[in-house]
Amino acid sequence: MTDYLADVRKYDSGADEAIVNKIVKHLGIALRNRDSSLVSASDQTELDRVKEKWCGKKLGVTGPDADAAVDAVAKTMAGDRSKSRVTFYYLVAKHLGKLATL
Repeated sequence: MTDYLADVRKYDSGADEAIVNKIVKHLGIALRNRDSSLVSASDQTELDRVKEKWCGKKLGVTGPDADAAVDAVAKTMAGDRSKSRVTFYYLVAKHLGKLATL
């Protein structure tokens, strides 16, 4: 858990540990596999999945707002070769102002 929180805090120094924990619990088994624990920002299918499953189903945001949030986070994390799914999801939720609803 500490690794996830430390990674999120590279982008948001005031990240709430309880919110990061909720995202980790939501992702569950996906975090056990290295490949599924990372987001490939160069794979449009992967980004579409994040928009549909995380933005749409979990956060209730679709369309241009979801597109803008995912694109913004992909740009923010562009320098990070291995984009943690927990960090990516956290930053998308933050961009959309949905951290409090998690």
